Amino acid sequence: MAAPTKENASSACVIPGGFTVLSMKFSSSSSAQHQLCVKEHRVRAESSTERPTDRTLFVLNVPPYCSQSVVKDLFSQFGPVHHVELTEKPGAAQEQQLNLSRYFTPLQKQSFKVAYVVFKHSSGVAAAKAHPYDSPLIVSTEEKPVKTGLKKWICEYKQSFIKPELLQEAVDDFMSQYDKKKEEEAELQKKEAEEQQEDEEGWVKVTKGGKGVKSRPHSETANQRALQKEHSKRKRKELLNFYSWQHRNSKREHIAELRRKFEEDKQRIALLRAQRKFRPY
Repeated sequence: MAAPTKENASSACVIPGGFTVLSMKFSSSSSAQHQLCVKEHRVRAESSTERPTDRTLFVLNVPPYCSQSVVKDLFSQFGPVHHVELTEKPGAAQEQQLNLSRYFTPLQKQSFKVAYVVFKHSSGVAAAKAHPYDSPLIVSTEEKPVKTGLKKWICEYKQSFIKPELLQEAVDDFMSQYDKKKEEEAELQKKEAEEQQEDEEGWVKVTKGGKGVKSRPHSETANQRALQKEHSKRKRKELLNFYSWQHRNSKREHIAELRRKFEEDKQRIALLRAQRKFRPY
């Protein structure tokens, strides 16, 4: 990519694609600088309320040592920040999951990420885009230091120890929510089973469901009977008169059966005639 060009020393740096380049330093004494590419988030296909197009700033090249709180503090100088979302790559907003404990959530990868910074007012996005390139943003300050290196590893190691009482509390909370969800599902299934029970004549009451809900006019027993009937019917037709000799044998057997019935009928008629013979004395 070509080096960014600046109109003057105090203007914002804009590169092709509509991105504004913001310089960033880890601390005020650092000589190395890092670049962030920011742009107003405008995606027509995305209709998420969590990322309003007029108040969301799309940020690329966020370093691994920048957490959500660090990014929020970093961009708070442009205006009050509502919330920050960090993802591994750009994409549609994911649905918010249940507020699970940190014991049940997977660890995030330590890599460069993408950030969506949602300001409370649209003026925050304009202020961030107009920030001059030669005025770097400071990540770690005396008021809010950011730990890296050995200090960060020691802190993460200490936080890895789990207190049994806190873990037990998180497990109990999770199991109570799980049991409540299972009870609701069981009650719903029981209600559906009661509605689909057959009466004495084998009829099932059909009720109109809500929008997008498919009605089920037959019960499970009726469906099982229909499937068994179809299976037996298919089994009877399976390989019936498949070969020519089978067809000849079936014809021969059918003719023999007709002849046998014909002889039986002749004998029955003769017997009836003999019984009806007139005998006056």
